[in-house]
Amino acid sequence: MEHQRSRKWIFRGNEVLIESSAVSVRGYLNLLYDNLNKDSQMAVVPLGHGDPSAFPSFRTSPVAEDAILDTIKSAKFNGYTLSVGMHPARRAIAEHLSHDLPYQLSADDIYLTVGGTQAIEVIASVLARPGANILLPRPGYPTYEAFARCSNLEVRHFDLIPEKGWEVDLESVEALADENTVAMVIINPGNPCGNVFTYHHLKKIAETSRKLGILVIADEVYDHIAFGSNPFVPMGKFGSIVPVLTLGSLSKRWIVPGWRFGWIATCDPDGVFKEHGITKSIESYLSICSAPATFIQAAIPEILKRTKEEFFLKIIDITREAADICYERIKGIPCISCPHKPDGSMFAMVKLNLSLLQDISDDMDFCLKLAREESVIILPGVAVGLKNWLRISFAMEPQFLEQGLERIKAFCQRHAKSNA
Repeated sequence: MEHQRSRKWIFRGNEVLIESSAVSVRGYLNLLYDNLNKDSQMAVVPLGHGDPSAFPSFRTSPVAEDAILDTIKSAKFNGYTLSVGMHPARRAIAEHLSHDLPYQLSADDIYLTVGGTQAIEVIASVLARPGANILLPRPGYPTYEAFARCSNLEVRHFDLIPEKGWEVDLESVEALADENTVAMVIINPGNPCGNVFTYHHLKKIAETSRKLGILVIADEVYDHIAFGSNPFVPMGKFGSIVPVLTLGSLSKRWIVPGWRFGWIATCDPDGVFKEHGITKSIESYLSICSAPATFIQAAIPEILKRTKEEFFLKIIDITREAADICYERIKGIPCISCPHKPDGSMFAMVKLNLSLLQDISDDMDFCLKLAREESVIILPGVAVGLKNWLRISFAMEPQFLEQGLERIKAFCQRHAKSNA
């Protein structure tokens, strides 16, 4: 043993992976859960992540459950399938997405992935080349930055403007871009901001991207989870202006994040992606990594075709009610403020006013102490690129949400400065 320890070994772990994992949403949440008071009798209120599947009101559609059971019981889908995905599933997704587009997608425009996370990994790897950079929103979803770093793709951040409903600061996009910029990412409906971009703003994003010669990565994992004044508009509507890689999944709209089923859609009626080798690169990457479970792929046509509109409307109504509760209750908590009422996805970004608090140094300190004292988990803004803000997930039963917000209020009152 001593001989082994004294030997000089050449290999080392990948520090980039370790660093990226530490600043992921999961990394922050793991840290917060580890900080819970194990002796507390209070139930944990999870306001830190977008997974409402544990709550009865957010159970998935019976159609989806039955479709999965049928494909498993058939014993026809226990083997491997094509690396890009089964043709019937790809065709069904193409038809599903085309309902909202001015042109028709084909099965060949769809690539199946192990959830939205693998879709991000694929795109980051496909776009990486020496010296290339990618533009990411701030605040944004940190997985983009993690995979960009792993692919040696330089990251540059443009701002979202809270006073304008978290619209993209297009002037900052133009200032950041150069001849090595390959793409910009937009998340709509927004994670972490809960915003929904208007048709007009999306068109301006498309025109700006065309001017810069870059593609748009449209993260639409929360597509159609819109309950405010702005309807959901897919970025693919502007595919004739700028080529768009659209990311989607079953996870949020069908409330099944654990199924890990997603896709990449090439919304590009002019064939720019094929001409520049993007589609071939996507196919090549998928040929060397895992595909979604075959039985889930086989169930997709039935899930997309048979899920009733009533199911979606119910989820929207529950989520709208939760967003209203969250926004109104935050008004009664002096140390935090919400500059824009959420009108989509499952999140609200709230600003932390540290000047009203004592013994709280920053957003991470706030969340750690809140977890320990009140058994409430919320995500610090630093996790999504906006220090001294907080991301609150409101997708849960109203009574649990109200309980969590009451505990946040009690925590703030307990830590309030005496002269505040």
